[in-house]
Amino acid sequence: MARPLLNSLREWFEASLSKLSRKSDTSAAIHYALARWDGDGAVRLLARDDARSALLLERCDPGDFLSTASDPLAVLVELVPRLWRPSAGGFRTLADEVEHWLDGPDLAAVPDPRLRDAATRLLRELGPSQGEPVLLHQDLHGENVLAARREPWLVIDPKPLAGEREFQVAPIVRSGELGHSKRQTVHRLDRLCAELELDRDRARGWTIAQTVAWMGGSDVFSGHVDTAVWLLEDA
Repeated sequence: MARPLLNSLREWFEASLSKLSRKSDTSAAIHYALARWDGDGAVRLLARDDARSALLLERCDPGDFLSTASDPLAVLVELVPRLWRPSAGGFRTLADEVEHWLDGPDLAAVPDPRLRDAATRLLRELGPSQGEPVLLHQDLHGENVLAARREPWLVIDPKPLAGEREFQVAPIVRSGELGHSKRQTVHRLDRLCAELELDRDRARGWTIAQTVAWMGGSDVFSGHVDTAVWLLEDA
C-alpha cells in the first residue's frame, strides 16, 4: 500500500474516536440514535461494523467536559430540543424501562424504604400517563457533553429511549459534575423546566424515580441518595 494512502488512513483514524461494544443490542441502539441525529448536536457516526458491534465516531477535540463551560445549563437548553426527534419508533420505550425497574432487583435492593416506596409510586403514576414520545438520551449528564470543533459542544454516549420530554431532565438534574448541593440541584430542575417549557412536577417525579431505580443497593451511587432526598423534600 502506498505511503500517502497509509498516511491518509492514519490521519482519518486520529481524527476519529472508535467505540467498541460487546453488546450488539446496545451498539445497535447507539448507532440508530446517532444516525437519527446525524450530527445535529451529537457526535457523528462515521462507520460501523455490526459483526463486531464496533462504532467509529467523530472525535471531540479538545474534549473538555461540559462542567468547564461558563453556563452549562444554557448549553443544554440549546442542545436538548435538537435531540427530541418525534416518531421515535424502533427504540426501547420509557414504559418498557419502567416495567423493567419495577420488576427488577435494583429497586428492591434500595435500603431506604422511603426512597424505594416513593420511586415505586412515581413509576406507577408516571409510566402510563406520558405525553408525546420523542427520542431521549437517558444518560445526559455533565460528562456526556464534550467541547468540539464542528460545534462548541456535542453530546456523546447515547442511551436512547422513546418517552415524554419531562424525563430528559432527570440525568441533568442529578449530574453532580454540574454542582452537588440541594440549591444547585433544585436550581437545575427549575431552570430547565422553565426554559424548556416542561411540567415541573412530572420532571421532578421522573428524576426521583430514575435516580432511585439506578441506585440499587450500591453505595457507589451515594450522590443519588442526596438527589432523591433533596427532591422529595422539595415537594
